[in-house]
Order: sequence, then structure tokens, then C-alpha cells
Amino acid sequence: MNLPQVIISILLFMVLFFGIGFLLNMLLRQTWIMAFIYPIIVIMIIDKVKFYQYFTEPAYSFNLLVHRISDITVVDGVILISGMIGAILSGIAIRMLRVRGYQMF
Repeated sequence: MNLPQVIISILLFMVLFFGIGFLLNMLLRQTWIMAFIYPIIVIMIIDKVKFYQYFTEPAYSFNLLVHRISDITVVDGVILISGMIGAILSGIAIRMLRVRGYQMF
């Protein structure tokens, strides 16, 4: 990846997960829901194993997951971490709005 793609990807993941987290926080009224769901989303992005295989073949699935996580490049890691930052920022934004008196739904 060249530098413009990396910068756009970082901003895209941050804004995307900020927006999704903000909407989920408004609708479900649970401030940190996206911060808890995001690691599951990252696992689904990284891993090529079906979700049910974590229950039917746990040893194989988790070994493959550890292998796939260790193969992540620094650029991919930074992009995925920026998504987590966006999810956390959405929780902070909702909390600040609620403290200031804005009640969403």
C-alpha cells in the first residue's frame, strides 16, 4: 500500500466505526457496545474460518486465528486499531452528549 491509501484507510475505518458506534449507542443506549463488538468484527475480518467452527473445531480455529493475527502487517494493524479508536471515540462522544443533557431516543 502506498501512503495515500494508508491515510484514507485509517480515516475511513475511524469514521466508519465512529458512525456505527454512535448509531448503536443511540439506539441501544449502551455507551460502550461498539467497543465490545469491534474485536469480534476484527476477528471476522482477519480470519477465514466460519463462526460456527469456533464451537465445532475450537483447536483448529483458534490455532489458525493466532497464525493469522501473527501474519498481520504493521499497516493493517494500524488500520484496524484506528477502527477501535473510532469505536471508543463514539462512546466518549455519546457520554459527553448525555452529560450535557442531550438524550438520544
